[in-house]
Amino acid sequence: MAVVQGDTDEQRDGSQSTNVLIRPIEKVGQNVIGTFEGLGLFFVFLARVIVSIFRRPVRWRLFIEQVERIGVRSIPIIALSSAAIGMIFALQITMLMAEFQAEAMVGAAVGLTLARELAPVITTLMLIAKNGSAMTAEIGTMKVTEQIDAMATMSVDPVHYLVVPRTVASIVVFPLLTAMANVVGIIGSYIVAVLMMNVDPGAFFDQLYWFVNPTDVYSGLIKAAVMGFMMVVICSFYGFYSERGAKGVGEAATRAVVTASVGILVADYIMADLMLKLMY
Repeated sequence: MAVVQGDTDEQRDGSQSTNVLIRPIEKVGQNVIGTFEGLGLFFVFLARVIVSIFRRPVRWRLFIEQVERIGVRSIPIIALSSAAIGMIFALQITMLMAEFQAEAMVGAAVGLTLARELAPVITTLMLIAKNGSAMTAEIGTMKVTEQIDAMATMSVDPVHYLVVPRTVASIVVFPLLTAMANVVGIIGSYIVAVLMMNVDPGAFFDQLYWFVNPTDVYSGLIKAAVMGFMMVVICSFYGFYSERGAKGVGEAATRAVVTASVGILVADYIMADLMLKLMY
Protein backbone atom coordinates (compact mmCIF):
# COMPACT_ATOMS: atom_id res chain seq x y z
CA MET A 1 0.00 0.00 0.00
CA ALA A 2 2.85 2.40 0.76
CA VAL A 3 4.26 1.88 -2.73
CA VAL A 4 0.88 2.55 -4.30
CA GLN A 5 0.45 5.66 -2.19
CA GLY A 6 3.90 6.87 -3.23
CA ASP A 7 3.08 6.37 -6.89
CA THR A 8 -0.16 8.29 -6.40
CA ASP A 9 1.63 11.20 -4.75
CA GLU A 10 4.18 11.29 -7.55
CA GLN A 11 1.44 11.29 -10.17
CA ARG A 12 -0.37 14.07 -8.31
CA ASP A 13 2.79 16.17 -8.12
CA GLY A 14 3.41 15.59 -11.82
CA SER A 15 -0.12 16.62 -12.76
CA GLN A 16 0.16 19.77 -10.65
CA SER A 17 3.45 20.76 -12.30
CA THR A 18 1.91 20.05 -15.71
CA ASN A 19 -1.06 22.31 -14.87
CA VAL A 20 1.30 25.09 -13.83
CA LEU A 21 2.92 24.93 -17.26
CA ILE A 22 -0.32 24.54 -19.21
CA ARG A 23 -2.39 27.31 -17.57
CA PRO A 24 -0.35 30.26 -18.96
CA ILE A 25 -0.51 28.69 -22.43
CA GLU A 26 -4.28 28.24 -22.07
CA LYS A 27 -4.69 31.88 -21.08
CA VAL A 28 -2.64 33.05 -24.05
CA GLY A 29 -4.69 30.83 -26.34
CA GLN A 30 -7.96 32.13 -24.90
CA ASN A 31 -6.80 35.71 -25.37
CA VAL A 32 -5.82 35.03 -28.99
CA ILE A 33 -9.13 33.32 -29.72
CA GLY A 34 -11.02 36.14 -28.02
CA THR A 35 -9.14 38.72 -30.10
CA PHE A 36 -9.99 36.99 -33.37
CA GLU A 37 -13.61 36.54 -32.30
CA GLY A 38 -13.80 40.26 -31.51
CA LEU A 39 -12.31 41.16 -34.89
CA GLY A 40 -14.81 38.89 -36.61
CA LEU A 41 -17.73 40.50 -34.77
CA PHE A 42 -16.40 43.95 -35.63
CA PHE A 43 -16.12 43.27 -39.35
CA VAL A 44 -19.60 41.75 -39.42
CA PHE A 45 -20.89 44.87 -37.65
CA LEU A 46 -18.98 47.09 -40.10
CA ALA A 47 -20.59 45.29 -43.04
CA ARG A 48 -24.03 45.77 -41.47
CA VAL A 49 -23.41 49.49 -41.08
CA ILE A 50 -22.20 49.94 -44.67
CA VAL A 51 -25.18 48.02 -46.08
CA SER A 52 -27.65 49.88 -43.83
CA ILE A 53 -26.43 53.29 -45.02
CA PHE A 54 -27.96 52.63 -48.46
CA ARG A 55 -31.25 51.24 -47.15
CA ARG A 56 -34.53 53.09 -46.80
CA PRO A 57 -36.16 54.81 -45.02
CA VAL A 58 -34.00 57.88 -44.66
CA ARG A 59 -34.47 59.14 -41.10
CA TRP A 60 -34.00 62.86 -41.62
CA ARG A 61 -35.12 63.86 -38.14
CA LEU A 62 -32.54 61.60 -36.47
CA PHE A 63 -29.88 62.79 -38.92
CA ILE A 64 -30.55 66.47 -38.08
CA GLU A 65 -30.53 65.69 -34.36
CA GLN A 66 -27.10 64.07 -34.68
CA VAL A 67 -25.78 66.97 -36.77
CA GLU A 68 -26.85 69.31 -34.00
CA ARG A 69 -25.44 67.08 -31.25
CA ILE A 70 -22.13 66.16 -32.88
CA GLY A 71 -21.56 69.32 -34.91
CA VAL A 72 -23.23 72.43 -33.53
CA ARG A 73 -22.63 71.62 -29.86
CA SER A 74 -18.97 70.86 -30.58
CA ILE A 75 -18.13 74.22 -32.18
CA PRO A 76 -16.88 75.90 -28.96
CA ILE A 77 -14.54 73.08 -27.93
CA ILE A 78 -13.16 72.66 -31.47
CA ALA A 79 -12.62 76.41 -31.82
CA LEU A 80 -10.88 76.63 -28.44
CA SER A 81 -8.63 73.60 -29.02
CA SER A 82 -7.67 74.59 -32.58
CA ALA A 83 -6.90 78.17 -31.52
CA ALA A 84 -4.71 76.87 -28.70
CA ILE A 85 -2.89 74.46 -31.05
CA GLY A 86 -2.32 77.23 -33.62
CA MET A 87 -0.97 79.62 -30.98
CA ILE A 88 1.33 77.03 -29.40
CA PHE A 89 2.64 75.84 -32.75
CA ALA A 90 3.24 79.41 -33.94
CA LEU A 91 5.12 80.24 -30.75
CA GLN A 92 7.46 77.26 -31.12
CA ILE A 93 7.99 77.66 -34.88
CA THR A 94 8.61 81.39 -34.65
CA MET A 95 11.33 80.92 -32.04
CA LEU A 96 12.88 78.13 -34.13
CA MET A 97 12.75 80.08 -37.40
CA ALA A 98 14.27 83.13 -35.72
CA GLU A 99 17.53 81.19 -35.46
CA PHE A 100 17.65 81.13 -39.28
CA GLN A 101 16.12 84.56 -39.94
CA ALA A 102 13.11 82.84 -41.54
CA GLU A 103 10.21 84.02 -39.38
CA ALA A 104 8.17 84.69 -42.52
CA MET A 105 7.77 80.91 -42.98
CA VAL A 106 5.65 80.63 -39.84
CA GLY A 107 2.39 81.09 -41.73
CA ALA A 108 3.26 78.39 -44.26
CA ALA A 109 4.45 75.94 -41.60
CA VAL A 110 1.34 76.36 -39.45
CA GLY A 111 -1.00 76.30 -42.44
CA LEU A 112 0.48 73.13 -43.93
CA THR A 113 0.57 71.30 -40.60
CA LEU A 114 -2.99 72.25 -39.72
CA ALA A 115 -4.43 71.47 -43.15
CA ARG A 116 -2.74 68.11 -43.59
CA GLU A 117 -2.53 66.65 -40.10
CA LEU A 118 -3.29 68.64 -36.98
CA ALA A 119 -6.79 69.95 -37.79
CA PRO A 120 -8.39 66.58 -38.66
CA VAL A 121 -6.57 64.69 -35.90
CA ILE A 122 -7.25 67.20 -33.12
CA THR A 123 -10.87 67.58 -34.24
CA THR A 124 -11.39 63.82 -34.21
CA LEU A 125 -9.71 63.30 -30.84
CA MET A 126 -11.83 66.04 -29.28
CA LEU A 127 -15.02 64.55 -30.73
CA ILE A 128 -14.08 61.05 -29.60
CA ALA A 129 -13.70 62.34 -26.06
CA LYS A 130 -16.89 64.39 -26.21
CA ASN A 131 -19.26 62.37 -28.41
CA GLY A 132 -17.70 58.93 -28.83
CA SER A 133 -17.81 58.00 -25.16
CA ALA A 134 -21.37 59.32 -24.83
CA MET A 135 -22.38 57.37 -27.94
CA THR A 136 -21.03 54.12 -26.50
CA ALA A 137 -22.65 54.75 -23.13
CA GLU A 138 -26.03 55.58 -24.69
CA ILE A 139 -26.12 52.52 -26.95
CA GLY A 140 -24.64 50.32 -24.23
CA THR A 141 -27.35 51.39 -21.78
CA MET A 142 -29.99 50.57 -24.37
CA LYS A 143 -28.31 47.18 -24.82
CA VAL A 144 -28.23 46.19 -21.14
CA THR A 145 -31.79 47.46 -20.57
CA GLU A 146 -32.96 45.36 -23.57
CA GLN A 147 -34.24 48.33 -25.57
CA ILE A 148 -32.26 47.14 -28.59
CA ASP A 149 -33.88 43.71 -28.30
CA ALA A 150 -37.27 45.43 -28.15
CA MET A 151 -36.46 47.27 -31.41
CA ALA A 152 -35.61 44.00 -33.11
CA THR A 153 -38.87 42.49 -31.80
CA MET A 154 -40.79 45.36 -33.43
CA SER A 155 -38.97 44.71 -36.75
CA VAL A 156 -36.85 47.87 -36.43
CA ASP A 157 -33.21 47.31 -37.40
CA PRO A 158 -31.19 48.74 -34.47
CA VAL A 159 -28.15 49.38 -36.66
CA HIS A 160 -30.19 51.32 -39.21
CA TYR A 161 -32.04 53.28 -36.52
CA LEU A 162 -29.19 54.02 -34.10
CA VAL A 163 -25.93 53.87 -36.06
CA VAL A 164 -26.70 55.08 -39.59
CA PRO A 165 -27.89 58.62 -38.61
CA ARG A 166 -24.80 59.06 -36.45
CA THR A 167 -22.54 57.74 -39.22
CA VAL A 168 -23.92 59.99 -41.97
CA ALA A 169 -23.97 63.01 -39.65
CA SER A 170 -20.33 62.43 -38.69
CA ILE A 171 -19.23 62.06 -42.32
CA VAL A 172 -20.85 65.44 -43.02
CA VAL A 173 -19.91 67.27 -39.83
CA PHE A 174 -16.29 66.21 -39.29
CA PRO A 175 -14.96 67.92 -42.47
CA LEU A 176 -16.92 71.09 -41.65
CA LEU A 177 -15.47 71.24 -38.14
CA THR A 178 -12.01 70.51 -39.56
CA ALA A 179 -12.35 73.42 -42.00
CA MET A 180 -13.32 75.65 -39.09
CA ALA A 181 -10.34 74.35 -37.11
CA ASN A 182 -8.05 75.34 -39.99
CA VAL A 183 -9.36 78.91 -40.01
CA VAL A 184 -9.34 79.34 -36.23
CA GLY A 185 -5.86 77.79 -35.95
CA ILE A 186 -4.50 80.23 -38.54
CA ILE A 187 -6.08 83.13 -36.65
CA GLY A 188 -4.49 81.93 -33.41
CA SER A 189 -1.09 81.58 -35.07
CA TYR A 190 -1.45 85.06 -36.59
CA ILE A 191 -2.14 86.56 -33.15
CA VAL A 192 1.00 85.02 -31.68
CA ALA A 193 3.35 85.42 -34.63
CA VAL A 194 2.34 88.85 -35.89
CA LEU A 195 0.86 90.67 -32.90
CA MET A 196 3.06 89.21 -30.17
CA MET A 197 6.33 88.27 -31.88
CA ASN A 198 6.48 90.99 -34.55
CA VAL A 199 6.48 88.79 -37.67
CA ASP A 200 5.69 90.84 -40.77
CA PRO A 201 1.97 90.29 -41.57
CA GLY A 202 2.50 90.60 -45.33
CA ALA A 203 5.21 87.93 -45.28
CA PHE A 204 3.04 85.75 -43.04
CA PHE A 205 0.14 85.67 -45.52
CA ASP A 206 2.37 85.64 -48.59
CA GLN A 207 4.13 82.42 -47.54
CA LEU A 208 0.81 80.94 -46.42
CA TYR A 209 -0.65 81.66 -49.87
CA TRP A 210 2.27 80.20 -51.83
CA PHE A 211 2.87 77.02 -49.85
CA VAL A 212 -0.64 75.90 -48.82
CA ASN A 213 -2.46 74.44 -51.82
CA PRO A 214 -6.11 73.37 -52.13
CA THR A 215 -4.86 69.77 -52.28
CA ASP A 216 -3.53 70.12 -48.73
CA VAL A 217 -6.93 71.27 -47.50
CA TYR A 218 -8.79 68.56 -49.43
CA SER A 219 -6.57 65.82 -48.01
CA GLY A 220 -7.33 66.96 -44.47
CA LEU A 221 -11.08 67.06 -45.15
CA ILE A 222 -11.00 63.55 -46.62
CA LYS A 223 -9.14 62.31 -43.54
CA ALA A 224 -11.73 63.96 -41.30
CA ALA A 225 -14.62 62.20 -43.10
CA VAL A 226 -12.90 58.81 -42.81
CA MET A 227 -12.07 59.39 -39.15
CA GLY A 228 -15.66 60.40 -38.42
CA PHE A 229 -16.89 57.16 -39.96
CA MET A 230 -14.35 55.18 -37.93
CA MET A 231 -15.32 56.88 -34.67
CA VAL A 232 -19.01 56.09 -35.03
CA VAL A 233 -18.46 52.46 -36.08
CA ILE A 234 -15.98 51.71 -33.29
CA CYS A 235 -17.94 53.44 -30.53
CA SER A 236 -21.27 51.96 -31.67
CA PHE A 237 -19.72 48.49 -31.86
CA TYR A 238 -18.58 48.63 -28.25
CA GLY A 239 -22.00 49.91 -27.23
CA PHE A 240 -23.82 47.08 -29.03
CA TYR A 241 -21.64 44.43 -27.38
CA SER A 242 -21.40 45.88 -23.87
CA GLU A 243 -22.32 43.56 -20.99
CA ARG A 244 -22.65 43.30 -17.19
CA GLY A 245 -24.85 46.28 -16.48
CA ALA A 246 -23.54 49.71 -15.54
CA LYS A 247 -20.00 48.44 -14.96
CA GLY A 248 -19.92 46.84 -18.39
CA VAL A 249 -21.16 50.02 -20.04
CA GLY A 250 -18.42 52.04 -18.36
CA GLU A 251 -15.76 49.55 -19.42
CA ALA A 252 -17.12 49.56 -22.98
CA ALA A 253 -16.97 53.36 -23.11
CA THR A 254 -13.35 53.33 -21.94
CA ARG A 255 -12.34 50.68 -24.47
CA ALA A 256 -14.17 52.54 -27.24
CA VAL A 257 -12.34 55.81 -26.56
CA VAL A 258 -8.93 54.11 -26.40
CA THR A 259 -9.51 51.95 -29.49
CA ALA A 260 -10.94 54.81 -31.55
CA SER A 261 -8.10 57.16 -30.58
CA VAL A 262 -5.39 54.65 -31.46
CA GLY A 263 -7.26 53.60 -34.59
CA ILE A 264 -7.52 57.09 -36.05
CA LEU A 265 -3.81 57.72 -35.42
CA VAL A 266 -2.89 54.55 -37.28
CA ALA A 267 -5.38 55.40 -40.04
CA ASP A 268 -3.93 58.91 -40.26
CA TYR A 269 -0.48 57.52 -41.03
CA ILE A 270 -1.86 55.13 -43.65
CA MET A 271 -3.92 57.85 -45.32
CA ALA A 272 -1.02 60.32 -45.20
CA ASP A 273 1.25 57.82 -46.93
CA LEU A 274 -1.34 57.07 -49.62
CA MET A 275 -2.16 60.73 -50.23
CA LEU A 276 1.49 61.73 -50.52
CA LYS A 277 1.86 59.12 -53.25
CA LEU A 278 -1.41 59.77 -55.08
CA MET A 279 -2.17 63.48 -54.64
CA TYR A 280 1.24 65.19 -54.65
